[in-house]
Amino acid sequence: MDQSKSLGIIILLGIGLILAMFSIFTIDERERAILLRLGEIEKTDFEPGIHFKIPFINNVRKFDGRVLTMDAEPETFLTVEKKNVVVDAFVKWRIADETKYFTAMGGAESRTNTRLSQIVKDSLREEFARRTIQEVISGERAEIMDIATTTADIKSQDFGVKVVDVRIKRIDLKGEISDSVYDRMEAERARVAADFRAKGAEIAEKTRADADKQRTVLLAEAYREAERLRGEGDATAADIYAKAYNKDPEFYSFYRSLLAYKQSFKDKRDIMVIEPDTEFFNYFGDQKGKK
Repeated sequence: MDQSKSLGIIILLGIGLILAMFSIFTIDERERAILLRLGEIEKTDFEPGIHFKIPFINNVRKFDGRVLTMDAEPETFLTVEKKNVVVDAFVKWRIADETKYFTAMGGAESRTNTRLSQIVKDSLREEFARRTIQEVISGERAEIMDIATTTADIKSQDFGVKVVDVRIKRIDLKGEISDSVYDRMEAERARVAADFRAKGAEIAEKTRADADKQRTVLLAEAYREAERLRGEGDATAADIYAKAYNKDPEFYSFYRSLLAYKQSFKDKRDIMVIEPDTEFFNYFGDQKGKK
């Protein structure tokens, strides 16, 4: 009898443990979840941690709550010039409303990626059709991505998804289109470079002209100052000569004659054809002027 009671207690404990295991579920901080009651949504917005449910009646569906990536296949779009470009883009998205997400997409990530891919491609197709190849490659890529992000986010709200970002990885051109675009880009860069060189040459010419002007002004001022100093020097020298002459006219005449002789006979080969009794030779004899 005691063995039967013990066995019954063990069985009850086992059943209780199994029921407890099926009654507890955990939610990770990286997850979003909904609680179903016989297939219908009963509760959402679970906080991370341990929660309880009724076994065999409640069912829990969990979804990845992180930002996910939908990497679309490259797609060919037409520009405003009717030229084909191959665009490779990807989408960053996350679940915003578990109820809508489960109802519209059945909680399937692959189904959501397919729907988002179509939305983004339609948006990009419209934006590329309004622009030239030059604009989509270098001028307005950021604007296109912003518009595509906003459009996709609005349309994806119907199935509980928040589009975080739409990014264009690359834009490829086909054959002759690529060559034509690169030629135009090269010509544009050459034009910009020539414009910079012309502006640089203009600045250099102005700098040289200004330097020449300043040089001319400095030389003129220096020449004027030199002439002024030379005039002052000559005046001072003349004054000194005059004072010396007034003190001893005879000695001054003698001194000036010696200087004249020195300048006239610098070299042994110097010859002067002149009358011996001219005034020039007054002091060529003795100090009294006798020859």
